[in-house]
Amino acid sequence: MSDNLFSLLSRPLSDNPARLLLSTDDGAGYTREDLDRITARFAGVFAGLDLSPGDRVAVQVDKSPESLFLYLACLRYGLVFLPLNTAYQRNELAYFIGDAEPALVVSRPDRDSVLRPLLAPGMHLHSLDGEGGGSFVEAADDAEPFTGCRRVDPDDSAAIVYTSGTTGRPKGAMITHGNLASNARTLVRAWEFTECDTLLHVLPLFHVHGLFVACHCALLSGGSMRFLRNAGTDNIIRHLPRATVMMGVPTHYTRLLGNENFDRNCCTGLRLFISGSAPLTPQTFEAFERRTGHVILERYGMTETGMNTSNPLHGPRVPGTVGPPLPGIELRIIKQDGTGAATGEIGVLQVKGPNVFRGYWRQPERTAEEFTDDGWFITGDLASTDERGYVRIEGRHKDLVISGGYNVYPKEVELCIDAIPGVVESAVVGLPHPDFGEAVSAVVVREPDCTVTESGVIDHVKRKMAAYKAPKTVHFVDELPRNAMGKIQKNVLRAQLDQSGEE
Repeated sequence: MSDNLFSLLSRPLSDNPARLLLSTDDGAGYTREDLDRITARFAGVFAGLDLSPGDRVAVQVDKSPESLFLYLACLRYGLVFLPLNTAYQRNELAYFIGDAEPALVVSRPDRDSVLRPLLAPGMHLHSLDGEGGGSFVEAADDAEPFTGCRRVDPDDSAAIVYTSGTTGRPKGAMITHGNLASNARTLVRAWEFTECDTLLHVLPLFHVHGLFVACHCALLSGGSMRFLRNAGTDNIIRHLPRATVMMGVPTHYTRLLGNENFDRNCCTGLRLFISGSAPLTPQTFEAFERRTGHVILERYGMTETGMNTSNPLHGPRVPGTVGPPLPGIELRIIKQDGTGAATGEIGVLQVKGPNVFRGYWRQPERTAEEFTDDGWFITGDLASTDERGYVRIEGRHKDLVISGGYNVYPKEVELCIDAIPGVVESAVVGLPHPDFGEAVSAVVVREPDCTVTESGVIDHVKRKMAAYKAPKTVHFVDELPRNAMGKIQKNVLRAQLDQSGEE
């Protein structure tokens, strides 16, 4: 049996080729037979360009069924898929193309003039638009279909996904066929996906969450997807009754709660709501349950590892935690002194398992730094466990604030501030301070007409915890800066506060 991930994901095809694979919000439908036919045509383009197994294909396109089939065709042909955020601009693209040296770049038609000067001799450029048109599809119409499936080793790279690069240049995580196959099987079992499920797909395809976690669960289980190109709240509400599972980021759930048309009647056919990519606040967790009767399942993963933990499908889902380790995945928490953390103690989370990536593209030294001598991947996330073994993510190690020699964990302070009536959310960062080394600073989003003040926030924190954890300054903003998957960009906040003359 082939170790190619495409072979695994397309296996349900042989059982019922006419079964619906995905439908779009504009009424188009694609069967599993279409998956086989279209990916064979797309792979035929690769053959016509004389691409070789292991070559990289960089893709910066809008979400469409064809963009998903392009990914699957890369797997089928043994190429390495390189998804790029559609928001990336010229300088960022120059870095990724220069670093990955893709044999083929597929982009939106309007990016041609930006990308062509960045390509080295021998690199190919094709276009693919959000409606499924473009030069790549035109080439596929004329291509001789590649009907086979390349043999690969489980340790061969299926994708290179660049990390966000909040500290230094982004790193390309090499994710293997074996990594993705293992994680897909684990999640299908843990969340009990079946051919009866319809996943409401509201996520972008340039990120691990939308491309790997969501699509692989639907494909492997033989289920279907309601594939939304428009992920606006009204459109999500319109299509929820046709789904059984929704995967989203916290922003999706807070926006649903802010829509007066969202209620229990929208969710009668849903069996599961899943949240990830950024922390879900206990307030959102509890408000969602009150509004819908559904308890959101929160899980935790990384670009380099896929999913590591999950609150249980059957059993208590605890707000503020991401559940215990998934089957076959080991976790440990190591304190600053190198010893293991006891229950409730905070340390750096480390992971081991078949889901862990093979290393960073062309950065062996950086890869060695991120693994321990005994083979554990150092996530850089601060975490603790409760008495049940549920993991609580306390923040990023690089976000730890050391003020006057004391460690301040931003997540702890943020939860305290978020509990203040009228506070929507907050972010805590450390800024240089001439006396304390770093000063705790808070950035807060308030509800409209809220009267919470800087002194009120500081006094509240001092009443609830040690005084050294209280912010020295509080800044109020309309919204916090986030990346495409909803994670708060604390590096952006630090830069903004530093430029404003914060001391």
